[in-house]
Amino acid sequence: MNHRCKGLGGWMTALVTPFRDGRIDESAFVFLCERQIERGCSGLVVCGTTGEAPTLNPREQAQIIRLAVETARGRVPVVAGVGSNCTATSVDQVYQAEWLGADALLCVVPYYNRPSQDGMFRHFLTVQSKTGLPVLLYDVPSRTGAALDVDTIVRLADLPHIVGIKDASGDLSRLSVLRRKLGPDFLLLSGDDATAPAALELGCRGCISVSANVVPALCASMHRSWVEGDPVRFRFLRDLLAPLAVGLFLESNPIPVKWALARLGLIEDDLRLPLTPLAGQFEAPLRDALDRIVFHEAEEARRAPYPTSTLPSATAA
Repeated sequence: MNHRCKGLGGWMTALVTPFRDGRIDESAFVFLCERQIERGCSGLVVCGTTGEAPTLNPREQAQIIRLAVETARGRVPVVAGVGSNCTATSVDQVYQAEWLGADALLCVVPYYNRPSQDGMFRHFLTVQSKTGLPVLLYDVPSRTGAALDVDTIVRLADLPHIVGIKDASGDLSRLSVLRRKLGPDFLLLSGDDATAPAALELGCRGCISVSANVVPALCASMHRSWVEGDPVRFRFLRDLLAPLAVGLFLESNPIPVKWALARLGLIEDDLRLPLTPLAGQFEAPLRDALDRIVFHEAEEARRAPYPTSTLPSATAA
């Protein structure tokens, strides 16, 4: 395994940012972090799409990163989102995240202004040159309006601090091409819960998961079953998790996952505009998906915590 991405991989959780009365709910966030670690997650990913990063000001982003780092205490890596469609702003976020103790950075493709492939390359070239931390690319064309070409990703993989990519394109064929072109040292991570199990077969070494907010123990167990070569257990958990993966995207993420966490009593169902609460017609199908799985999560959690030092290497699969 490439030493640059040591500790990254497995099922990492794209954490929500809980609010109460419009402000960050620190106690709820710390509880969520502890719950994730105790139930076997491989890492905490903060200030990303699921964390409503576009609605967080720099002070609030610092607050979230600081809390995650202080709570994790080195037990799992903390990956901080540093994405912006302004390269200079992204660099400022890099400096802040590194100073606060983040272990790695997740940098999204610049959105809205739709740069060329050369513009995207130069953006990531600049960002990675300003840090000593490992940088994960984040390609999510459905949100950014632009996508990294395979050839651009190959060029970026040669840069000293670009260690991998979170691919949320949902294009499994592209993952296969990337694995062939980049080899095993470049960290491929799925960013799509629905296709993540299949992505493992194509060379992904894990997922940055929305579902893991709700059922971290089951997600961790599914990954363990893959790493340990238990196909029967893996397929059972894959099929068990599939309806939830669909339900959590009935509306724009993180609207459904915040509704689900609120139903479990873990956070308030509080979003920042322009996001609004889950529409009524989606409550019943999401409730059904959630109710079918919470018992299994509770049973799996009884086997936790999973000491991080005993987790199998993410590179074994």
